[in-house]
Amino acid sequence: MQPLLRRLETLQHAIEGAYAQLDIDKKAEQAASVEAELAMPEIWNNPAYAQEKSKQHAALLAIVTPWQTLRTQAADIVELMALGDDSLLPEFEGQVQALESEFNERKKELLFNGRYDSRGAILRLSAGAGGTDAQDFTEMLERMYLRWGEKSNMQMSIVERSAAEEAGIKSVDIEVTGPYAYGKLRGENGVHRLVRLSPFNSDNLRQTSFALVEVLPKIDQPNEVEIDEKDLRIDVYRAGGHGGQSVNTTDSAVRITHLPTNIVVAIQNERSQLQNKETAMKILRAKLAQLQMEQHAETIADLRAGESASWGSQIRNYVLHPYTLVKDTRTKYEERDAQGVLDGKIDGFISSYLESQL
Repeated sequence: MQPLLRRLETLQHAIEGAYAQLDIDKKAEQAASVEAELAMPEIWNNPAYAQEKSKQHAALLAIVTPWQTLRTQAADIVELMALGDDSLLPEFEGQVQALESEFNERKKELLFNGRYDSRGAILRLSAGAGGTDAQDFTEMLERMYLRWGEKSNMQMSIVERSAAEEAGIKSVDIEVTGPYAYGKLRGENGVHRLVRLSPFNSDNLRQTSFALVEVLPKIDQPNEVEIDEKDLRIDVYRAGGHGGQSVNTTDSAVRITHLPTNIVVAIQNERSQLQNKETAMKILRAKLAQLQMEQHAETIADLRAGESASWGSQIRNYVLHPYTLVKDTRTKYEERDAQGVLDGKIDGFISSYLESQL
């Protein structure tokens, strides 16, 4: 019994260390605070805000609950084993093994040590050089991330989507909610490159095209990123799009320019100008937070224009011809099953990037 008890105590010590490092108690307090807010009837006077808070609460619980359960189970087994009933040794052995297995899976969360890693994320995909092929590639990446989100139990909500004329999309903004959404996706930030035989070329020639993936941390409270109103230029205009009731009849689309950095965010998906403005401000705050990390700036006021690395860093190649290979240019991690990757199998790339940052 004693060797197994010492093994369990070592495991318990490791669990406590991880619990503290991940600041689970603080996250539990945040979850309780959000739950209390959700219990107030007046919060539902603003359904969009209430739904946002519900997502935040669910994401916090998804992080907190497994660690609280793991910690409690370890303490309970230590207490039972201290009674010294050797007849229960086989049962305790199985329980300790199960705890070790659970902890080994959970401790991967220690890789998420960045400022916003436990937050939700906003994925912005934009077609680059390559014409229709690039727009089609951007839609392929959209599908890849949506599939990954589905497999990873993430909530994926399309915020803004601009379809291309011939095929594919010009851009799309996707809100990702779930445990460590930003931490898992931040390594996807950069330029993605596709090489294939073009289905849009009459001669079926090999074509190279590019898409930009921006991964932005979701900012839960507006006061987390203070923006001076005088630094904003807000333009409203008539929304474009394919027909439909109320489309092109009111100036509901909103374009916000952050003058110091020249960041522009335009949103037109919602019918209401107010909703479009709120969404644009949410994305602008996320972009400013990301830029602040890139530039190591202490405040938003310290940010400089034109210094985002967005289009400067190619991070991944997707080769579909003359062979199939997806390779990360930073970690050298690769997958031969290119179709599997495009179907959402990107956890290998995510893990290898996170491990390379240790």
